[in-house]
Amino acid sequence: MSQRGGKPKSSWSASPSSSPAPAKCDALQRALIECHHRIHDELQRSIACRHLNRSLAECLLSASCPEEAEAVRSLCSSSGTSLKRSQCRDAQLSLSVCLASRQEPD
Repeated sequence: MSQRGGKPKSSWSASPSSSPAPAKCDALQRALIECHHRIHDELQRSIACRHLNRSLAECLLSASCPEEAEAVRSLCSSSGTSLKRSQCRDAQLSLSVCLASRQEPD
């Protein structure tokens, strides 16, 4: 994401219906959109749709940067030695770089 005028900009907006998801994430995206349509109270929506939001986010990460997302999942799933924590940070950085490389220019 980049900053312009204090507002973050990303190629995938916070609105679940604003951008098409990769085909393998379609069902999750439709379910999240339906969840948002069903529940109007913001707090209740946040609680009720949280699992769909997280699942869609993980699907999008896996579709965009599969190797980097898997490395973060495996290396950051639990605490451990200082070596594992260091490898986790490295994996998170690699994922961040991968995602940044896929963003649309401003």
